[in-house]
Amino acid sequence: MKPLIDVIFRSEKRKRTLLLLKEQPGSMEYLLDRLNTTRQALLPQIRILEDHFLVTGHDDVYELTTIGKLVVDEMHPLMGTVKVLDNDIDYWGTHIFDFIPDHLLIKIRELQDFRTISPSLSEMFELNREYYEYAKQSDSMYKVTTYFHPDFPSFFEELTNNNVNINFVITEDAFAKLRSERSEDFEKLLGNELIDMFVYPGKLDLLTYTFNDHCILMRLLKNNGETDVTHIMCSNPSAVEWGKELFEYFLQDALPVTEM
Repeated sequence: MKPLIDVIFRSEKRKRTLLLLKEQPGSMEYLLDRLNTTRQALLPQIRILEDHFLVTGHDDVYELTTIGKLVVDEMHPLMGTVKVLDNDIDYWGTHIFDFIPDHLLIKIRELQDFRTISPSLSEMFELNREYYEYAKQSDSMYKVTTYFHPDFPSFFEELTNNNVNINFVITEDAFAKLRSERSEDFEKLLGNELIDMFVYPGKLDLLTYTFNDHCILMRLLKNNGETDVTHIMCSNPSAVEWGKELFEYFLQDALPVTEM
């Protein structure tokens, strides 16, 4: 008998058959149509799945066994994680992302179809306009950051003029710098009822991550601690929900700012 890991992943047809049968039992014709293959090519793979007690068939209709359901339930999240990492393994491999807690790290598959954005030389110090256009069309924007972009006052003002609620968490160092070097901007933030500010007492190994109703954007530090203008952006509902959970995680230890 082959090891199950080989049975599942060493054949694209076997892997896709298992995933199709996770959705529902299927006839041979259904599987042939979805897999775009022939009976002669698929039958040997079905037999291997049956021999390893992953699939059972009767009257040309196939379904997962109890073992098959158990395996495929674990297989699907793993494939989602691998797909996200494979999207740009060079980026993930050269950047720090262990600030993400374990219970959300295992759900990083929610960032499916993200894009890696490398601004040109003329754009590297500008805000990501696509993200902020989405923010202006949102009810709320959330941000966790270790620094402030020089243009943040005008951007925040633009958002609040559009009745966008802003919730952001900053590190103690960024908070001290904001209060000492940009006190006027700081007072405006505190005086705006649409803005809620929180200070995170611990160390954060990231530049910033932010999300709105439509997408999430993350700027990570390189493995050597250097900053990087390259960032990732993802525009699907599951990524936004993941971003909310991450924000709530940091918010647990953050303290609200109510005065100078």
